[in-house]
Amino acid sequence: MNIRLRNAYLVALINLLLISFAAGDVRHEINFPDILNYETLKCDLHMHTVFSDGSVWPTVRVDEAWREGLDVISITDHIEYQPHKQDVPTNHSRPYEIASRKAKEMNILLVRGTEITRSTPPGHFNGIFMEDIQPLDTNDLADAIKAANKQGGFVFWNHPGWKPEAKGWFDIHTKLYENKWLHGLEVANGDSYYPEALQWCLEKNLTMMGNSDVHQPLTRHATSPENHRTITLVFAEQKSLKALKEALVAGRTAVWYQSQLIGRKKYLEAIFNAAVKIGTPYLRQGNTIWFEITNNSDIDVEMQRVGRQGPEKLTLPANVTTIVKTNINTETDKTILAYQATNFLIAPDKGLPVNLLIPLQ
Repeated sequence: MNIRLRNAYLVALINLLLISFAAGDVRHEINFPDILNYETLKCDLHMHTVFSDGSVWPTVRVDEAWREGLDVISITDHIEYQPHKQDVPTNHSRPYEIASRKAKEMNILLVRGTEITRSTPPGHFNGIFMEDIQPLDTNDLADAIKAANKQGGFVFWNHPGWKPEAKGWFDIHTKLYENKWLHGLEVANGDSYYPEALQWCLEKNLTMMGNSDVHQPLTRHATSPENHRTITLVFAEQKSLKALKEALVAGRTAVWYQSQLIGRKKYLEAIFNAAVKIGTPYLRQGNTIWFEITNNSDIDVEMQRVGRQGPEKLTLPANVTTIVKTNINTETDKTILAYQATNFLIAPDKGLPVNLLIPLQ
């Protein structure tokens, strides 16, 4: 290779590297609509750094969150489990202190949090909105969770089904619940979904949570329906710590896990109605009509017909307009296609009932 060609090759390589680095500084927004006069905040409230068993510095978690379109994060390093303590001193407040300035610069809300780690059962618990983590560093689990509540913290049970041989609701959970010290459960954690936790949330009026529990560096930049971290959608009056906490306590959440949206019917129905827009038919031949449906969200909507009209199965890809052809048996000014959004879970194995209202005139 001659010198001129080699230099041209090096310049091209450098440009590609610069473009690659620049792409890493681009924020890719997560697209879910605001609903019910609330702002939809994209949150990950369970993650780790080198201050426990993670492998990144706290500011890296802020950079990752900004690139992936998050609004809120909490670094929740383990209190009891510190495998890097020979290299990183045990200081429960330090991850928050290190990440705080970076979070402000990146317009990310940072919630002070920690993970209370016990064998399963009873399991692991996150306490967020902490003022001081040190009082939670105590041997008795109930004392630790009581201390979190004394500070006005929000406590949720992490990955309740991660050890199948030991999963279940035990006496300690009843004690925490009856004392109003337990406020939420992770119905999804990373790549795992726990239908029993979803049922407990419905039965006991606990807040549904979904988080990444990430330990390793995240190399993903753009979020897509097929490739995204598990997050909690929180419906808050505004983007502030006070409003976030109020919404979590009130249970105004939904969970985006893989290809599913999980939550109470009220909130999933509102998301569906805000995201899915149905056009007036643009063509009609006898009893056959053609119309457009636009899905203005980042989740593919999978639907199964439960009525008599419309395609048997209907998929609305994320952020795409789809043409639908169907026969109708009415001469009125509208027709209704009854479906179930099978990947909008309002209970274990139960999709969201939806009606597609088609204006005919």
